[in-house]
Amino acid sequence: MKKSRRLTIPLTGIQFFLVLCLISCGISKSIHHIPDISTYALETPKVDKINDSTFSFNRNYLTKNKQQLWELYIKGNPLQLGYNNGALTQNLMQKQEEIFFSKVEGIVPSKFKQKLLRGFLKWYNRKMYLNVREDYQAELYGLSQYSSDQYNFIAPKYLRSLYLHGAHDIGHAMQDLAMVGCTSLAVWNENTEDGQLLIGRNFDFYVGDEFAKNKLIEFVEPEAGIPYMSVSWPGMIGVVSGMNKEGITVTINAGKSKIPLTAKTPISLVTREILQYAKNIDEAIAIAKKRKVFVSESILVGSANDRNAVIIEVSPENFGVYRVENTSRVFCTNHFQSEAYKDDKRNQKHIIESHSEYRYEKLQELLEEKKKLNPEKMAAVLRDKSGLKGEKIGYGNEKAINQLLAHHAVIFSPEKRLVWVSSNPYQLGEFVCYDLNEIFSGKNAQESLKSKTALNIARDPFADSEEFNNYEISKMLGEEVSDAIDNKKDIALTDDFIPYYQSMNPDFWFVYYQAGKYYFDINEFSKAKAEFEKALTKEITTIPDRQNVEKYLRKTLKKLK
Repeated sequence: MKKSRRLTIPLTGIQFFLVLCLISCGISKSIHHIPDISTYALETPKVDKINDSTFSFNRNYLTKNKQQLWELYIKGNPLQLGYNNGALTQNLMQKQEEIFFSKVEGIVPSKFKQKLLRGFLKWYNRKMYLNVREDYQAELYGLSQYSSDQYNFIAPKYLRSLYLHGAHDIGHAMQDLAMVGCTSLAVWNENTEDGQLLIGRNFDFYVGDEFAKNKLIEFVEPEAGIPYMSVSWPGMIGVVSGMNKEGITVTINAGKSKIPLTAKTPISLVTREILQYAKNIDEAIAIAKKRKVFVSESILVGSANDRNAVIIEVSPENFGVYRVENTSRVFCTNHFQSEAYKDDKRNQKHIIESHSEYRYEKLQELLEEKKKLNPEKMAAVLRDKSGLKGEKIGYGNEKAINQLLAHHAVIFSPEKRLVWVSSNPYQLGEFVCYDLNEIFSGKNAQESLKSKTALNIARDPFADSEEFNNYEISKMLGEEVSDAIDNKKDIALTDDFIPYYQSMNPDFWFVYYQAGKYYFDINEFSKAKAEFEKALTKEITTIPDRQNVEKYLRKTLKKLK
């Protein structure tokens, strides 16, 4: 129901993110900054197409595995990395651009409104490039040379690539949004089967099924720094989930803070720097501390060398590190836990009103049930769809660890240098295992990228169940209800449509709330009242969501008087 929900209320995280992708890029028309690339040697890639899903250039390689995950191996200096990445992924990258901008135009079709917002963001984004490392700018420049010419009217290719890396942060900052609630955890010692560090994360970031289709697993061997892997999408050099050859892992979870006055360093480039240059937790903290960010973010950092994990909590005006004592597990949802934020009113309000604390408690509950985790058990935690005490809260509920919208899930075993990456749908598909020691051993790229098939984690049976099929149907039907509410289609829903729609996901509060809104809009207030009352009996995602249902119920009751 994520898609339909975001179409029926004011712009939320993902929509605002997409809007800012277009708007923030547009401001670059008055900025002519180009990075200095004169110091880098460059061999223009001549890609050899082996077949429709396999491409190579020297020791650089792109292929699609049988689980439909794209695997990219690149090496070289910053500019060469960008060129190699762009040349190999050009078709994929241009497809992602098309998905982004087509969605933006659908959300904000008014050229006038786009122009107004561009004017504001022209000022807002004016200093971003001053906060991005020069080598990353050179890499982005190389990558951008393979962007589509179709969107040059929005901005030159390089600046478009730069600002797209900050669009997530900008959307987060402008609306003070936590985006969607990601979940991550680290366990070790008595909490794992072998006593070694084990980390899991869901990246609950949804821009539509098309956007998530071409997942890209990047294996990067930079000229300077530490080789690393990252899971994201074509056109992205930042890191949202990744591990380096030294066994340092990073994952990011959005938080809450004051809205800044100017764009600074995109958080994904901070985590990229940690992976490329940190060998232990102290070095990771030092890197994060010296960068000026413009959103609040929790960075869960695991370290093989320290056999430990911490959460680095960054925001425009504060910095904290959360370390556990007398325990061997760390949970990270979407609220801050360090001493530095204990008096932060915005964070405290977020804990009370959002679903972050609920998911934190659910992790505690799952760890008590499963005890000593291994990769398979970790996958089961990440795939859990129930509420506290096993309550059925509806599929797609943001209070669940598995919200059935994840772009990807990842499991790291830092001491073994093993990583498991989920395949579609969401985190339900087979988890593919990779060995970083082997991949970065200097062997032939094509051979080294082969997964550790024997260690793969099986596809979740739920993905092939009738319940999952019903959930997917409910998403599509929800869009029709949204269209009817928004008057996008000049048709009324049939009498049996709403009951059928609700039967596809009967435990989810939102299907009743949405039905209530539909009936309210067509002046069938008795039916609306019944639907809002049903919604209030379900596990509603957040306090503001509950208050909104209650508000509509009050309005309905007034209409019935």
